[in-house]
Amino acid sequence: MASSIATYISLPGHTAEAMTHWHEIFGGELTILRYGDTGMEGLPFTPDPEAVAHSTLTLPNGAIAAGDSMGDGTDYPIRGTAYSLLVTTDTADEARGYIDGFLDAGGTTNMPFEKAPWGDWYGQVFDRFGVMWAFSTSDA
Repeated sequence: MASSIATYISLPGHTAEAMTHWHEIFGGELTILRYGDTGMEGLPFTPDPEAVAHSTLTLPNGAIAAGDSMGDGTDYPIRGTAYSLLVTTDTADEARGYIDGFLDAGGTTNMPFEKAPWGDWYGQVFDRFGVMWAFSTSDA
């Protein structure tokens, strides 16, 4: 059985900025490891020493991990996919606070945060990096 599961996102060269932004919104503990901070010998590619090898934002109820994609010609789209990060909050006000944080920093509303047909409150925003964040709570 897995001891934990975390979302891992590969971003095209702006992982440190995105993770720092998410840390500002959610709090938690952020660690960022750049390739230049590691022994780079033996890697099958030559990364920029400033590129993020691995970062983790540890929150009380989960974690987000990310690294810079290495630009090997593989396109990993972010916006325009069916993927999102779902944040379940204790209160609607807490969700609205997170949503406002994303919008104030250049994000856009994808689905307004309002009462959903199933009875909970639900909404979606894209952050300025193109990542979709969904918010849900059963509290009005």
